[in-house]
Parts: sequence; C-alpha cells; structure tokens
Amino acid sequence: MGSLLWLIYEAGLGLALLTAGPFLLARRGRHYLPTLAGRLGGAGSGEPDNGVTAGGLWLHAVSVGEVGVAATLVRALPPELPLLVTTVTPTGQALARRAFAGRARVAYLPFDLRPAVARFWRRFTPAALVLVEGDYWPLLLREARRHALPVAVINGRVGDRSFRRMRRVRPLARFLFSGIESFGVQSAEDRGRLQALGVDPARLTVTGNLKFETPEPRANPDLAAALDRLAGGRPVVIAGSTMPGEDEQVLAAFDALGGGRRALLVLAPRHPERWDEVESLLAANGLVVVRRSRLPVSAGRDAPDVLLLDSMGEMASLFQHAAAAFIGGTLVGTGGHNPLEAARYGIPIAVGPSMQNFRDMAERFDAAGAWRRVADGAELGRVWGEWLADPTAARARGERAAALLVENGGALARTLEMLAPILARIPPRARPDGEAEAGGG
Repeated sequence: MGSLLWLIYEAGLGLALLTAGPFLLARRGRHYLPTLAGRLGGAGSGEPDNGVTAGGLWLHAVSVGEVGVAATLVRALPPELPLLVTTVTPTGQALARRAFAGRARVAYLPFDLRPAVARFWRRFTPAALVLVEGDYWPLLLREARRHALPVAVINGRVGDRSFRRMRRVRPLARFLFSGIESFGVQSAEDRGRLQALGVDPARLTVTGNLKFETPEPRANPDLAAALDRLAGGRPVVIAGSTMPGEDEQVLAAFDALGGGRRALLVLAPRHPERWDEVESLLAANGLVVVRRSRLPVSAGRDAPDVLLLDSMGEMASLFQHAAAAFIGGTLVGTGGHNPLEAARYGIPIAVGPSMQNFRDMAERFDAAGAWRRVADGAELGRVWGEWLADPTAARARGERAAALLVENGGALARTLEMLAPILARIPPRARPDGEAEAGGG
C-alpha cells in the first residue's frame, strides 16, 4: 500500500472524525468527551499513567460481547502473563474495567491516525496482539507489522455486510489480513468467507464459538432479593438488550400478556444513553416504573409494572429468576444479540427474525427447537402468555437451549491450542504490585 494511499486513508478518516465529532458530542457527549485523551493514545480520564505494560499480551475487544469473550480466554491464561485490554465503546470499557480489575491494564483503542497509534505504542509496547472477533484497522495492523508483532484473531466471524463490503475491495482486504498470523473462527462459513477474501487456508482454524463457554455470571444476592420483593409472587419476564424501535413492541407484548397484573417486566435497553428515553416511554404508557439505580424503593409503594435495568453487567445473572425471556436486537434489523446468557438457566427464549450476527448459533437453536421465533410484539405477547399458562412445556423448551451449551463446548481448548505458538513467544514475568490496573476513561 503506497504512501499516497496511506495519506488518502488518514485524510479520509480524519475528515470523517471531524464530521461525525459534533454529532457524537451532541448526542453522546457525556460518554465520549471524557474518552478523547484515551482515543488519542494518551492516558484517559481516570486512568493513572503509571508506567507501561511492556512485553505483554494485548487483547482488543470492541464492546460488551467481545469483552465477555476476552474474559473467558483470560481465565485460562497464566496469571503471571501481563495483559492489556482495549475497547472501542464506553459500555465495553466500563465492563472491561470491572472484569479485568487487578488483572489487566484497560484502555481505549486509539483512533487509526499515526500520532495516536504511535503514542499508544510508546505507552504499552505490547509483545502480541489478539483481536476478539475481528475489528481490523489498517494503520494499527501496519504498526504491528513494523514491530514484528504476532497477531491472531479469536472467535472470528465475517458478517453479511462486512463480507459484501470487503469482497468489493478484495485486494485491499487481502493486504489488510496479510499481517495476521492465525485466525480462529466460529464456523465453516466464516472460514470460507475469509478464504474467498484471499486468506491462506493454512492460517484458518474453525475453533467454535467461545460464547458457548462463558462462565456463569456472578450473582448479586441483594438485587435478586429486591427483584423478588418487586415481583410480589408474580412471574418475571425479561426483555434484554433492546434496541430503538423494539421497546414499543415489547410493551405491546407486555400489555397483551396482561401487564403488571400478570407479571413483572424487567426491561434492559442495550445502550446507557437510552435509559432516560425508555423511562419516558414507559411513563407515557401509564406504567409504574422502578429504575435499578433507585433501589431499594420505599415501603408501601404500589407494585411496579416494570423494573428498568439501568446498570451494566447485571442482566445475565437475573435470567435465572425469569419465567420467560426475549432477546433484543431481533425485532429490528440490527442482527441480534447473544441468547446464551438466558439459555444457561433453561428458561424459554423468544427472538425475532433478525439474528444474522449469530447465524451459526441461530441455526443450532432453530434445529433443536430451543427457542421460539416471533414476528412482532403481538406474537411475542401470545408466546409469553402460552409459557406462563404452561410452565412445564416452557421449561422443556428452555432445557433444550441449556443442552446446547453443553453440546457445543470445546472452543476454549481449541483456541488455546491455536494461540500456543504466539503465547510461547511472550516470556512470562511477575509484575510489580500495582502495575496491572484497570484504567481508561
């Protein structure tokens, strides 16, 4: 890739950042403004720049889902291995700080601009890079090649839109992937797509989906007790990771079910900046709402219709208390979200038609009859009603989902085997006390 092309790329990216910057700051300024220093390669807000994590393993995880995958891998790595974890989104950063506190340095991925990347590299000087599921930045990968840094992808996948875009610029895609030593991918379809984009088959291994091996989340007994009090003997239904345009459909389903007279709805919007907006929507529909951040509520208050989960990282453990669940991102065309957090507990799961981000997983659930597909909020309401009326049949469907977690194990062992040659090149060393800190901003 010639110097002129690099110049054009950086100029285009810089222009895009300048154009999008005012919009992002206007819409999500309180999330993004404190992160700018970190995204420019420096120490982010709240991150003490107390030295570097030199010679360690760098794991890049874009957002919440990828951070969960990274955490699964890290539990199997030697505890003395120095770690750096980067994210792109503020929600991913918040989760990474909690998940890796005391184990890894946590920072934002720098913008793909030479000054930011160079500053980041001087701070951390990693010895190897593992990309969780992908996220390929040309300048970052060029810097890795310049430093002879081994790079691998774990839990890799190539979505429909990404494949269409990269196939149109196949020579550039082939160049982009040329510095990646090994790809561990989720499915044979992902392997085939990367081959079609010019990746040598010898660098491709189908390792399976690490999300099937995510450990059971840590329970919060106080939250579980509060949920039980709020439910007051009513069954609990959870709508998790909802996206814009879905909350209205979930409320239609809840109304068809009988509303708060029949059940307590736990509603968990995917993005924190939507919490206030969703609370206003609930109030406009005449529903009594309690926000997680305002628990415990005062005694004698009317039993709420909805618990609005305005917190990060707590939904997964609440599924064990639910009688039914809906996985968001599936009634709108965003590609769906991970159903395994609910499947773990054997509860019946409903999803919409949009699950292309989890195509291989969705095919397994469809084949096993491990969930119900619904077309809209009206059908979701009917399905929830059927499950509450017949808990035995509902549980049988949920148990088929739980069985899939057991049947699809082994991805972690295969991933570690694939990474072994790279990990062997990182000399383990004990770190001084306090070096591994959660940071970022």
